[in-house]
Amino acid sequence: MRRFYNGYRFSEEPLKVYNPFGLLNQFGKNGKFLSCWYDTGTPTFLVKLIIGQKINIVELGNLKVGREDFRKYDVENMRAAPLLYQSGYLTIVDYNEKRGLFTLDYPNDEVRSCFAKSLLEYYAPVLESASGSLFMRLLDALCDGDIDLAMGTLKGFFAAIPYDIIKESENYYQTAVHLIFTILGLKCCSEVRIAAGRIDTLVETDDLIYCFEFKLDKFVEEAMAQIDSKEYLLPWTGSGKRLFKVGVSFNSNKRNIDEWKATGRSGNGQRMTRMEP
Repeated sequence: MRRFYNGYRFSEEPLKVYNPFGLLNQFGKNGKFLSCWYDTGTPTFLVKLIIGQKINIVELGNLKVGREDFRKYDVENMRAAPLLYQSGYLTIVDYNEKRGLFTLDYPNDEVRSCFAKSLLEYYAPVLESASGSLFMRLLDALCDGDIDLAMGTLKGFFAAIPYDIIKESENYYQTAVHLIFTILGLKCCSEVRIAAGRIDTLVETDDLIYCFEFKLDKFVEEAMAQIDSKEYLLPWTGSGKRLFKVGVSFNSNKRNIDEWKATGRSGNGQRMTRMEP
């Protein structure tokens, strides 16, 4: 209940509150966790504002703003950050008093997953009848460590996107994958900064951690070599979880995944079987 409805913070003090509307509906529907508050409105205007201002979608969960940003509500020049905060899609998660900076993030799992779905519908639209089954299959595959099925399912998703929507850039594919993983309710972080460099996407389940490196129109071996040379998974060695390194190469002509490779280790560092595309 805390992960689904709590998390709203409105000051420098680390005091969080629950969404009362969500709680009342949860109690009134026999304890079912439903997106009641989110379903009361569609954030089409905010989604278009984010796209129009070219805000990096994968970094919405780590948005840095100053105190003056909360006062920018000019009708002629709307800014996304204060509107996302004011409307409840983002909230304060940290405050740096020395620098006067607030860090904004999604308040809870309900908002994170549902807003990602709205962004994906605009960014990479797929028929809902098709995407629903793909999402469930992908979630099962990732939780089971079945990378063959997971990557095959992702290829099916990209194959269903209208050709004139897909943009020929590595960032487009990374953003789409990030939103898909977020919709599934998985712990997904992109542009993860560690001492050795920046990880494209890191996905974590209860038992597994996946490190993804994406390339466009390049050999998949380049992605794998980057993960290895930078030792991207070193901070999670000893976590007790199974660790997977996944290199993915997209093809701009096919507008889809061209090939992928993955290697894995158990959480204690024992090497696991290599999987080919």
